[in-house]
Amino acid sequence: MKLCRIDFEPVGRRGQCPADQSLLDCARQLGVDLVSLCGGEGACGRCRVQVLTGQVSEPTSGEREALSSRELEDGYRLACQTYPLSDCKLRVPPESLTTPQRTQVEGLEVAVRPEPPVCAYQVQLPPPSLSDLRADAERLLEALEQQHQVCSRTIAIEVLRDLSPRLRSWDWEVQASVRGGEVVALGPWPSRQLGLAVDLGTTKVAGYLVDLESGQTLAAQGIMNPQIAYGEDVVSRIACTREAPAEAVRLQELAVEALNQLAVDLCAGVDTEPEEIVEVVVVGNTAMHHLFLRLPVEQLGLSPYVPAVKDALDIKARDVGLRIAPGAYVHLLPNIAGFVGADHVAMLLATEAWQAEGVVLALDIGTNTEVCLVSDGEMTSVSCASGPAFEGAHIKYGMRAADGAIEHLRLVDERVEYQTIGGAPPVGICGSGILDAMAQLYLAEVLGANGRMGADHPRVRTDQGQREFVLVSEEERDGDSAITITQHDVRELQSAKGAIRAGIRVLLEAKGHSEEDIEQVIIAGAFGTYIDVASAVTIGMLPPLPLDRFRQVGNAAGMGARLALISRSKRAKAQTIARRASYIELATVPRFEQILVQALSIG
Repeated sequence: MKLCRIDFEPVGRRGQCPADQSLLDCARQLGVDLVSLCGGEGACGRCRVQVLTGQVSEPTSGEREALSSRELEDGYRLACQTYPLSDCKLRVPPESLTTPQRTQVEGLEVAVRPEPPVCAYQVQLPPPSLSDLRADAERLLEALEQQHQVCSRTIAIEVLRDLSPRLRSWDWEVQASVRGGEVVALGPWPSRQLGLAVDLGTTKVAGYLVDLESGQTLAAQGIMNPQIAYGEDVVSRIACTREAPAEAVRLQELAVEALNQLAVDLCAGVDTEPEEIVEVVVVGNTAMHHLFLRLPVEQLGLSPYVPAVKDALDIKARDVGLRIAPGAYVHLLPNIAGFVGADHVAMLLATEAWQAEGVVLALDIGTNTEVCLVSDGEMTSVSCASGPAFEGAHIKYGMRAADGAIEHLRLVDERVEYQTIGGAPPVGICGSGILDAMAQLYLAEVLGANGRMGADHPRVRTDQGQREFVLVSEEERDGDSAITITQHDVRELQSAKGAIRAGIRVLLEAKGHSEEDIEQVIIAGAFGTYIDVASAVTIGMLPPLPLDRFRQVGNAAGMGARLALISRSKRAKAQTIARRASYIELATVPRFEQILVQALSIG
């Protein structure tokens, strides 16, 4: 049997597969988890791949129905219907990957020349003698200037406290880490120069451990934000600090404890210690930024919603409680407004949307969704209170993206075909699955444009006076409770999706554009990574544009934080973005309530 080498990018899985095996089967053999609701029968159209190089079988009639002529010309195929005829290199679009596999894709490197704010130097010092009585600190600073022409003016007090014993234990050969004329860390030569990039989200925290010299990401990890115990959204947390000022201290401590543990876990994965982290970059929305620094947040919740500070900040890590290299700094990218923060700046930086020509829309979808319209070289942003429904909150059987969560589904007559994370038995439904469910119920006319659930479908029933649609029955779950979508769930998702669409319409009206003018839509954020764009368009969350105008980019805020960590010029560009971006406060838009009501409609 002829074997073909199949290379799946950007997942990075490759290997030999028989030529009589479909690309879907090849993917499964090589550990690439493609979405396949129909079990490989070519009916769901979800296992799309793009053939970059190599020869494959001719498109089937089913593929010609599922894919446009433009998509076929561009090499797009259904993996379950396509067979390799030679060695092939394939690109797997994000929407074709299951949730765990997409998380791997989020860790891809962003090409940038390392230009870190902290530089490491090998320094060999002459030991003191009766004829050379210079102080140890003076000896180190003079050696730096003589050997590397680096004029350092000071040594961080934390480094000074251990300077003398360490110079002697390392036999007067050390690695000095210098930041802007200050020695911030000292280690034996050679030592690692590590940085930590953090996206401090309202619900989740993403951390990236980076080699500052190469720019390579060594490890990445996501955790829940422990502040969620004090409220699922920033407004709740702001209210919490207003009612009990002491809680602001606790919220800051929770964030710092989480970052310290994240640093420990990331370092353990690459056999190192947090003390080798010499620089940190943190991005987050304005409220998260302020809570992390223990800045006042009460004014963020009151009109006109003004931040305490907008500029980029450099803070000693010790001053916020981070346990890393003794003299290290935390750099926080600039904010734009009270509800548009440094995470939005980082997203624009990573996607380069701010330099785009034409009309480009960039969204970072989450509990709080920021939307930026780039038009004629201008950037205008809004903040939409989309709420936690996309994270599964306030949904009867909603859950976060974990094993057993229904992440994709489709309705075929009276049958529900679904795929769960990890292939585990279904236990609930996560945000992407909820979005699919709403789109499928609308297409099947179970839901009307107003969101009202009809009673005609055999899977619709009434429980405690409320209609619900059964996704997985009690029988299918061996007697456990059925997994359903309720009328209340639909209303929650309508509110979330309506807030986003209303924000988009406000931006377009302000700049005199129609939705048809949009040339590209960039979708960022953890939830934005996993959604099926077609479902989002079907329910009216996103504008009805050709699907090839949409680009899902994963956690772009985290990517932007990494860029700012390893490149001083990227930090300067972040400053430029924040200065140039304007902001529209939705509360000041005269027609906003009318726009929002219209945006609540499905379709």
